[in-house]
Amino acid sequence: MKYRLSSLLLLAQATTALAVEAPSQDEKGFWYAQTSVYTRHFAPDKDHNNNQDLIGLERNEASGLVYGGATFRNSFRQRSYYAYAGKRYDMTDYPVYLKLTGGVIQGYRGKYRDKIPLNGLGVAPVIIPSVGTHYGPVAAELVLLGFNAAMVTTGVRF
Repeated sequence: MKYRLSSLLLLAQATTALAVEAPSQDEKGFWYAQTSVYTRHFAPDKDHNNNQDLIGLERNEASGLVYGGATFRNSFRQRSYYAYAGKRYDMTDYPVYLKLTGGVIQGYRGKYRDKIPLNGLGVAPVIIPSVGTHYGPVAAELVLLGFNAAMVTTGVRF
């Protein structure tokens, strides 16, 4: 009886180990294509653009490493570019995550060149935090743009 119980436990454990599900999208990494849907400046100005026309593509590795690029219209309607890398921190019990990226922005020119710190060479370093959620392949993020604005993006994970 003692050996039978041990054998059954061993068999149950082996069966559980063999019945591994196919890796989920998060476990093997995924691509994320996104666009902006809403922007709000904290100190509105008649010169501010609240329609960023953002299009971005990023790779999310299973480890949480994130890297990608985006093009958008900055607060002064100038076409700009953001290249970045960072980390995604997933919550274990909910489809919610925090993301912190850092990279460089190019595109603030002319009289708006000094509207972004450290833009002396036309390329400025930035750190951008966001919080996001997903339901299946659809996701949305609230992105903080320094102390100046917040943007809501939505996209598809594939």
